[in-house]
Amino acid sequence: MRDPKDDHWNAVYGSKADTDTSWYEPKPTDSLAMLDRLGVVIGQSVIDVGGGTSTLVDSLWGRGHRDLAVLDVSAEALRQSRERLGKDGEQVEWVVADLTEWAPSRRYDVWHDRAVFHFLTDPDARAAYLTSLRTAVQPGGAFVVATFALSGPEHCSGLPVARHSAEGLIDALGPGFEVIDQREIIHTTPWGSEQPFTWLGGRVVP
Repeated sequence: MRDPKDDHWNAVYGSKADTDTSWYEPKPTDSLAMLDRLGVVIGQSVIDVGGGTSTLVDSLWGRGHRDLAVLDVSAEALRQSRERLGKDGEQVEWVVADLTEWAPSRRYDVWHDRAVFHFLTDPDARAAYLTSLRTAVQPGGAFVVATFALSGPEHCSGLPVARHSAEGLIDALGPGFEVIDQREIIHTTPWGSEQPFTWLGGRVVP
């Protein structure tokens, strides 16, 4: 049986240009800055969960990272990203999966999530996300999680979202995570609207 989430996100990515999506940014400046603050270096493995058509993988490849993975529920989004990278995309690990049902086959040094967690409005889904995070990341590895802030949108791409303050997001993650950096950052959509995001970066406690 097909998962309705697959159909939803495949339809979004199949019908819209990147610049027609609210989350589009030409360069993932905030993500790269947070990874730098966490001391992420070339040679470490990075997985971008809910990566869609984000250019984070392009930027990390350009920096010299070679152990890269991108996970998304939308096969269409990953197809577009892989084609965009050309031959370099052949060396990236592309994972089509629902994060709340995913069983990682390996561990990574770095977990990056810009705007998946806020789609998880059900406590069971959030618990499954955290299980995937703990299972996928090396003990002591780094994590980045960004969600809509409390003053952010209540919906995105026609779906309800759960908004978080820094303190609320820390509580939602629960024990086992050391927060190193937290901040609210304004994302400007391609059409000029402002969307406040809460960002956390830290370490998975061994």
